[in-house]
Amino acid sequence: MSALNDMSDVNAVSDVSDVSDLGGAGRAAGTCSGPLRIVRLANFVAPASGGLRTALRELGKGYRAAGHEPVLIVPGDRFGDRTTEQGRVITLPGPLLPGTGGYRVLTDKRRVARLLEELAPDRLEVSDRTTLRWTGKWARRARVPAVMVSHETADGVLRTWGVPEGAARRAADALNLRTAHTYARVVCTTEFAEREFVRIGARNVVRAPLGVDLVERHPALRDAGLRAVHARGDEILLVMCTRLSVEKRPGTALDALEALLRRGVRAVLVVAGDGPLRPRLELRARERALPVTFLGHVSDRGSLGALQASADVCLAPGPAETFGLAALEAMACGTPVVASASSALPEVIGAAGATAADRGEAFADAVQNLLERPLAARREAARARAECFGWGTAVDGFLAAHDATLPARPATAPVRPFVPGGLG
Repeated sequence: MSALNDMSDVNAVSDVSDVSDLGGAGRAAGTCSGPLRIVRLANFVAPASGGLRTALRELGKGYRAAGHEPVLIVPGDRFGDRTTEQGRVITLPGPLLPGTGGYRVLTDKRRVARLLEELAPDRLEVSDRTTLRWTGKWARRARVPAVMVSHETADGVLRTWGVPEGAARRAADALNLRTAHTYARVVCTTEFAEREFVRIGARNVVRAPLGVDLVERHPALRDAGLRAVHARGDEILLVMCTRLSVEKRPGTALDALEALLRRGVRAVLVVAGDGPLRPRLELRARERALPVTFLGHVSDRGSLGALQASADVCLAPGPAETFGLAALEAMACGTPVVASASSALPEVIGAAGATAADRGEAFADAVQNLLERPLAARREAARARAECFGWGTAVDGFLAAHDATLPARPATAPVRPFVPGGLG
């Protein structure tokens, strides 16, 4: 999530047909052969965060393994400075954003700027295009090559908040134009995410997919005992792992469950995730007697993996997703996914899953169609597709965006290519 709060940009775009000199202040030309201090900044990272927190951790681990020095700066309730598996993590006090379910932001620009000066980064990587966009200007002045990682589409998020399509597009174009001018490069994880920058003529966009831990997530985590806790033998077990906030559209999963029940399909839904919409969703489930279990945030990755592996179908209803890490994790566990056709997930899941319009009936149709495939075939296809997205490929892509040295990879362990829309 990003608070798209810089709406003063809405009228800033008068001609975006030629954005030919974006981000030209970087001091690096060509790949740097030595170790780099890569300072990473992110807002909207809470203890119960999902995809962004995972991506930051795995990329940091990969940077360290490649011989670089990653430093992550995030907001928290107090100051902290510790060494972790993903490198050095510095926490600066940041206020809670009301109504967001625990998100904090770095609001003290002077303190952040002083810290950046002390750290003297060789590269800057920013995972927030709005509240931290000022750091791109800091990087230009300091002649530090900086990249912004686009974790969501601006117009997609605005539409989920109820902004009309035309106004959302104009606001997104204005915001993205400023962003592309501010940073040396913009990293997009899918072609879907890249489109809104291509639309404004940005020429400094690079593509780098995210990944999944193919060792930690695997089909062998499937647990008949755990499945029996949540569903009887004749019931379909649906799982949704997402933040319960407006832009994720979790209510679509309840709509789909209700549609299946009306059709006489015995199904239950387990929701792993928390957020500001949880009370409303729980109330709806009680009032309509829907068989939904709300687990809240599941912090234990092994437990979450076992849940994903034990499900029949994972639901990913977020229409503004630019990648969908939770869905990819489910597929690595052998569980196929039904995803929003409005998101980037059709590009990620390929033929191994199914897509649906953003309505409960359409999701219910997709679930039933997916379950018509033989169990072994659909689980094998899901795992095979996930194997196209190892974190090694993601780390290589992000380091290439930084013009940084890539890690040596054993010739005996080839990585499957990233093939949008296919089984790879």
